[in-house]
Amino acid sequence: MTQAIFIDAHGGPEVFSLRDHDLPPPAAGEIRVRHSAIGLNFIDIYQRTGLYPVALPAILGCEASGVVEAVGDGVDGFTTGDRIAYFTTGGAYAQAANVPAAIAAKIPDGVSDEIAAAVFLKGMTAEMLVRQVYTLTANHACLIHAAAGGVGTLLCQWAKHIGARTIAVVGTEEKAATAKDSGADDVIIRTQTKSISNDIRRLTGGRGVDVVYDSVGAATFQGSLDSLAMRGHMVTYGNASGPVPAVEPLDLCRRGSITLTRPTLFHYATPERLPNMAATLFALIVEGALKPKVGHRFELSDIAAAHRLLEGGNSIGAIVLNP
Repeated sequence: MTQAIFIDAHGGPEVFSLRDHDLPPPAAGEIRVRHSAIGLNFIDIYQRTGLYPVALPAILGCEASGVVEAVGDGVDGFTTGDRIAYFTTGGAYAQAANVPAAIAAKIPDGVSDEIAAAVFLKGMTAEMLVRQVYTLTANHACLIHAAAGGVGTLLCQWAKHIGARTIAVVGTEEKAATAKDSGADDVIIRTQTKSISNDIRRLTGGRGVDVVYDSVGAATFQGSLDSLAMRGHMVTYGNASGPVPAVEPLDLCRRGSITLTRPTLFHYATPERLPNMAATLFALIVEGALKPKVGHRFELSDIAAAHRLLEGGNSIGAIVLNP
């Protein structure tokens, strides 16, 4: 018998309930993982509130690390005792879970379980954004929103490693320092500017940026579009402030033949791509190019407080649960 955090209805953080969970043996193609650490992500909030509906009752949580306790039939490449990290669509808010082997990767020496849990989904998202959705190079300028958050700090560090010009947007002076430490060349404090797009034009000599990575959503979407250079690329990958409005294709043309995409990691980190993505991510951590920051730690039973912190926009770096 293990314990897990359930929701029986969509709503605020008060809907969480810690209770016993009778976990069956792993099915064919699955591994059973005893969790060492669990990562928090905005997708967890979207699922809790119903923006991304899930079947109820549900165990939320999309990334974790731990030790393999059992291996189901047909699983190759994993054995009991392996340290692994994984991402999924839910089920990680628990002391243990059965997960498909295809969504897991071994954690190399030099990467702790806590760092792996804090970075796996977020780091794979960053890899997807800078290497697949838009191939960022040293010749590009990029705008990164929420640059002091879990994905944002990794994006800043990755962009610096690539050599791209990086402009970060954050909400406070404290978060501005975090973005600078993560490699941002310039930082815009959202609460201290009248127009992010005007600031971008000033910082780029009127040109704009080649790509915007925007996880905030509705509140920043228009300004992000206004910040793009001709043939620039708009990447909206989150809804922290709500879903973005509809866009007419002709408007993209009028803005300079810009392109718009709304990616999700689950369409990029497919079984045939995931091993290479994970290897790239972990190699950059071991090398020191990526320095994941765990800003906050909570016990599993304090999940409501962890959600309030993340939802309130007051977190810096990743939030990790101790199971």
